[in-house]
Amino acid sequence: MEDKFAQKALDWDNPEKMKMTDQFAEAMFRNIVPQSNWKALEIGAGTGLVGLQVLPKVKSVVFEDTSEAMLGILKQKLNGSENVEIVHGEVFDYQNKDIDLVFSCMAFHHLPDIDKALNHLYEITNEKATIVVGDIRFEDGSFHRFEPIPHTGFDTNQLSEQFNKAGFEVKSAETYNILKRERVPGIMAEYEQFILVAEKK
Repeated sequence: MEDKFAQKALDWDNPEKMKMTDQFAEAMFRNIVPQSNWKALEIGAGTGLVGLQVLPKVKSVVFEDTSEAMLGILKQKLNGSENVEIVHGEVFDYQNKDIDLVFSCMAFHHLPDIDKALNHLYEITNEKATIVVGDIRFEDGSFHRFEPIPHTGFDTNQLSEQFNKAGFEVKSAETYNILKRERVPGIMAEYEQFILVAEKK
C-alpha cells in the first residue's frame, strides 16, 4: 500500500492542522457526550490530533489510518499505558463488532465508496452507536489543489440519505467552521466545514 502521506506526516502537527482538529473536537463535544464505557473508532486517525482528545473520555480508542508514517507519529505520543488499538489499513480491516462511537475529521472524502463504508460501520457498531463526521461541503476541487481524490466535499442532504439507507438516523448536520486558504496562488477561498451526527437505528 503506497503511503501518500509519508512526507506530509513529518510536519502534519502544524498550527493550522491543530487549530482545525481542535475546532472539530470542540464541535463534536458540543453535539455528543462520550461515555466512559464506550469503545471508539477513529477513521483516518492520522497523528491522533482528535483521537487523543477523545481517549480520556472513553474506555478505549481504535486508531485507523492507511498511512504508516502518520501512525508512527501517533505512536511516539503514546506512553504504552493507554487503552488503544492501532489499525494500519482501511476501516474494513477492523472486523470486531464492538464499537460505540465512530468519529472522523476530514477523512471521509478520502473514502472511495461511502455506501460500502457506512454498511461496514453498521456491521461493526453496537446498538444505538453514534457516528460523527466532520468534512467539507461540496467544492470545486481546489481544496486539494485539484489533485484527484474520491470526493470534492459533500452535499449533506445526499450524505444524510446515504446514512439513512445504511441504517443510521441523522440527528444533525450543520456548519461549524469556515476554512480559508489559497484556492490558487494569490487568491483566497472559503471552504465550509460541516459536522454530521448520526445514531444507529
